[in-house]
Amino acid sequence: TILGETHEEEDEILPRKDYESLDYDRCINDPYLEVLESMDNKKAQRYEAVKWVMVFAIGVCTGLVGLFVDFFVRLLTQLKFRVVQSSVEECTEKGCLALSLLELLGFNLTFVFLASLLVLIQPVAAGSGIPEIKCYLNGVKVPGVVRLRTVVCKAMGVLFSVAGGLFVGKEGPMIHSGAVVGAGLPQFQSISLRKIQFNFPYFRSDRDKRDFVSAGAAAGVAAAFGAPIGGTLFSLEEGSSFWNQGLTWKVLFCSMAATFTLNFFRSGIQFGSWGSFQLPGLLNFGEFKCSESDKKCHLWTAVDLGFFILMGIVGGLLGATFNCLNKRLAKYRMRNVHPKPKLVRVLESLLVSLATTVVVFIASMVLGECRQMSSTSHSGNDTLSLQGMSEDVNSSIQTFFCPNETYNDMATLFFNPQESAILQLFHQDGTFSPVTLSLFFLLYFLLSCWTYGISVPSGLFVPSLLCGAAFGRLVANLLKSYFGLDHIYSGTFALIGAAAFLGGVVRMTISLTVILIESTNEITYGLPIMITLMVAKWTGDFFNKGIYDIHVNLRGVPLLEWETEVEMDKLRASDIMEPNLTYVYPHTRIQSLVSILRTTVHHAFPVVTENRGNEREFMKGNQLISNNIKFKKSSILTRAGEQRKRSQSMKSYPSSELRNMCDEHIATEEPPEKEDLLQQMLERRYTPYPNLYPDQSPSEEWTMEERFRPLTFHGLILRSQLVTLLVRGVCYSESQSSASQPRLSHAEMSEDYPRYPDIHDLDLTLLNPRMIVDVTPYMNPSPFSVSPNTHVSQVFNLFRTMGLRHLPVVNAVGEIVGIITRHNLTHEFLQARLRQHYQTI
Repeated sequence: TILGETHEEEDEILPRKDYESLDYDRCINDPYLEVLESMDNKKAQRYEAVKWVMVFAIGVCTGLVGLFVDFFVRLLTQLKFRVVQSSVEECTEKGCLALSLLELLGFNLTFVFLASLLVLIQPVAAGSGIPEIKCYLNGVKVPGVVRLRTVVCKAMGVLFSVAGGLFVGKEGPMIHSGAVVGAGLPQFQSISLRKIQFNFPYFRSDRDKRDFVSAGAAAGVAAAFGAPIGGTLFSLEEGSSFWNQGLTWKVLFCSMAATFTLNFFRSGIQFGSWGSFQLPGLLNFGEFKCSESDKKCHLWTAVDLGFFILMGIVGGLLGATFNCLNKRLAKYRMRNVHPKPKLVRVLESLLVSLATTVVVFIASMVLGECRQMSSTSHSGNDTLSLQGMSEDVNSSIQTFFCPNETYNDMATLFFNPQESAILQLFHQDGTFSPVTLSLFFLLYFLLSCWTYGISVPSGLFVPSLLCGAAFGRLVANLLKSYFGLDHIYSGTFALIGAAAFLGGVVRMTISLTVILIESTNEITYGLPIMITLMVAKWTGDFFNKGIYDIHVNLRGVPLLEWETEVEMDKLRASDIMEPNLTYVYPHTRIQSLVSILRTTVHHAFPVVTENRGNEREFMKGNQLISNNIKFKKSSILTRAGEQRKRSQSMKSYPSSELRNMCDEHIATEEPPEKEDLLQQMLERRYTPYPNLYPDQSPSEEWTMEERFRPLTFHGLILRSQLVTLLVRGVCYSESQSSASQPRLSHAEMSEDYPRYPDIHDLDLTLLNPRMIVDVTPYMNPSPFSVSPNTHVSQVFNLFRTMGLRHLPVVNAVGEIVGIITRHNLTHEFLQARLRQHYQTI
């Protein structure tokens, strides 16, 4: 995984500068306008129809990925437990339990070793994948996060890590897998399968890809929990910065497709009844229902709400503790494990697996208590599903070392798949002893905290639910035993405990409420779940962030929050912009472009003209046109003289013809019209020009040139567009008209998406460096821009809601004075600028 740099003084990790933003904004250049001109209603409807088909396909494929993972996890787990349980039963009599432990270790270490090897192939497949998808939907390009190799390693890896007995879930990786399917399927190509090529011209932009990733992530949640509405809300709450009705409808449709694909195949495979939908998600909580013989029992009452709020507070505290411990562990791994050879990561995974296996085995054998089984008889009018659930719960009871009609409560929780253990805590009428529940909670809490972050694909939902369910069941036991509250239903308290702990760890509210309601099929639980999650989130937020936000920060990803703090409005755009610009001219020589691209790391360049005299040659009726430019010697000398002055205060790359003139050291006098023009600019100006350096106030000694840099802004061109123009030889010679320059279509411009060639890898020896490139047809002439006096909250809202990558700062007379990117809007950068602002007051 890619991790941020640690700031030595405060030991905090600052956002890194090498992450790029996704480009959600459309570039309305000439090739795009040609596409618009050729677009009619029929083509638009066909495009929309293809989008719906793709969304459906993403949902179906995500459901099939979930089916694949579930089928093989079930197969491997059943094989492992069957062998080990028969061994335990034999060895109980013969006294050879060490042999059973060795068998269990053999299975678990083999599976975890395979999972670790898969992560070595694709490191970004480690963990749950939710932090990475959250970053992607927030608009950050995380390398390798949505590649085909990632989803193969993720799905195979999570299968082995869950079957290997680690305290991890398969739900988080399902969300990542869905997102990768969403990103890759509409492209119809993969870097891993270069030979397979389809001529599929649609969806070749970050805008479309990000919408499909939103749909895929929602489909992942829907497949994991059988919660299509919860999946849609997850995608809305956790990820996407901007939203519209059309996208909501498509995302919900995708989630439904994933849920019902998975349901159809799982019901058919497990029950043999194809076409009946009985198993909605990978994790099913079953039906919560009081037994009809117990007239006092209610699922919950108004009195219980007080207990639920207290459980929410405790859940928030426990979640904050979990996050704090896990953050310290992650920092320790960054310093001591990740810099070492990759084999060390595999050894760490094996160590965790070894410890987990030994703890589970010894706890099951030694620490359990024998408890009386509850009666399994049900009245005739009980539903089939409730009987099936009861049979499922009772079939997973373990009776290690216990006499007939009793069961080992610790072994029942530890020696089962995690989903079965959750169902035991939710629905088992027999009691678990408070000591067993306390020990189980403590061991599970510590081991799952240690496990999250090792080099295997691992989810956090199921371990958190299981931990919280044990906590909730413990509360119910104590209330029944010591307070005499016989009316309470233990399953409800287990569910609320699960919600409280999970909410305290991940700090999700809207989507998690709906996911839990959909998983229980019980709408009456809406209010208690929502209240518990809100209280858990508020309590946890008092101490630290959610686990996913913590891991995002540890990677140094420049994630944008929902909104800025109120006091940030003391800053303006001019306080946070980057004033040192690297720009290009509308007509620039190839050697200049190559020099700019090879000596900077910027991904966009403002297209500018330097002064009003030359600007008239480029402007006609306020619309930039590309005509033949006659390079007059006098204007070149003037521009060279200006350039030499400006170079002291501003990093810029003049056209190569200017550089040659600069070398001649010819002293020139400025024409008198220039001074008049600057005087007019002064009179027109309402506010003074923003200073070059925010921490330095304008001084009287500054020259006009320093105070007013006349760079008229005409548009923005991306690095990828410039590289494409160079690769395809789009240029013209000085003796020709720019009309003779070859024209590229929109399809040709986006053909290399999403991996454009790198300028350092290109062989440009065939290009004549004196040739000129006219960039005006390919730049974006109308990007979003802000005034230097715009408040930071307005800048932030525009940037985040429109999904921008670059935001030029343009003054009242159309001159560019700076540029704002994602890095200028991170919380840490704004805090630093606010401190500067207070110092200058």
